[in-house]
Amino acid sequence: MHFELSEQHRILRSSVREFFEREVKPHAKKWDEEERFPTEIVPKLAELGLLGIRIPEEYGGAAMDTLAYSICVEECARIDGSLALTLASHNGLGTSHILSFGSEELKKRFLPKAATGQWLAAWALTEPGSGSDSAGLRTNAVRDGDDWLINGSKMFITQGRVGGFCVVLARTNPDVSPQRGITAFVVETDRDGYSASKELEKYGCRSSDTAELTLENVRVPDSNRVGEVDAGFRDTMAILDRGRVSIGAMALGLGRGAIEMATAYAKEREAFGSPIAKFQAIQWMIANAKTELDAAELLVRRAAVLADAGKPYGLEASMAKLFASEVATRVCNDAMQIHGGYGYTREFDVERHLRDVKICEIGEGTSQVQRVVIAKHMLRD
Repeated sequence: MHFELSEQHRILRSSVREFFEREVKPHAKKWDEEERFPTEIVPKLAELGLLGIRIPEEYGGAAMDTLAYSICVEECARIDGSLALTLASHNGLGTSHILSFGSEELKKRFLPKAATGQWLAAWALTEPGSGSDSAGLRTNAVRDGDDWLINGSKMFITQGRVGGFCVVLARTNPDVSPQRGITAFVVETDRDGYSASKELEKYGCRSSDTAELTLENVRVPDSNRVGEVDAGFRDTMAILDRGRVSIGAMALGLGRGAIEMATAYAKEREAFGSPIAKFQAIQWMIANAKTELDAAELLVRRAAVLADAGKPYGLEASMAKLFASEVATRVCNDAMQIHGGYGYTREFDVERHLRDVKICEIGEGTSQVQRVVIAKHMLRD
């Protein structure tokens, strides 16, 4: 399979890189220190089409493919992991669930607002007691005439406070197997009973909005249901496959950004009378980073190309996410090592990349879960 980028994708990469260098790089450090979601960047993201990357033009989106989506997330992460997480979750989870499984009415109601940045999208699967065991969720939805009443709590929800709507996974049938009794609903965040806690204090991605949600008798009409009743978990697994492509891309961008900074620093920093870039120990770290990141890029691209071709790509998405996240964590760690003591200070952005990249080994399925998924594919037949 050939992975050379088309001219269209190369132009996209160049344009979004220039945008993030100009509009995000000067502010990313301050946003991180303030642990503040940068609402001021949202209109600019929308103007460039980055909030409707995969949304069709008829709903106001940019109608890009999965490969383009991964490029956008990667280039953002190269500068700011927090904002890359926002792009990945908004495009790959919240809006993607409606785009993939929602009714035409839902698409017309929510996708144009998502594409224009009027409403950011959140997606709520994880709960305080169910992370990797995602089918073990306890949030429930009970039918009440033409409506549903939703009760429960959700944890680690990106855009939980700043989003305009949230796709919530809830148990609708307790009498069947956990995987078969879950349904998805779109919940506008201004509905009575929906509340988001103070943003969680995090190790990394600190300017990304992450909240705990509480849903107390939140009433939504059946028209807000996404997909078939009790089929939400099956749909969720499909959404996570594409999301894992974007997390792989996010890891890739963070790793590339870190090693670029480390390489530049190694050329300037002198020790024992010469730039440290001349020392073999440093050269080997840079060589390893380049080789492993390029390998990770090929895995991410393969998964994206398969998705765009309409072929099965769940295995490839898990492999891309697993490898890219673990490689990027090593690369960011080596990039800090190359910076020495200065890398451990907040004067240099490399420490932020190291903090941000860790979530890529955890979110949308931990590395351990990815290995389980990959092994199941291999042992299935």
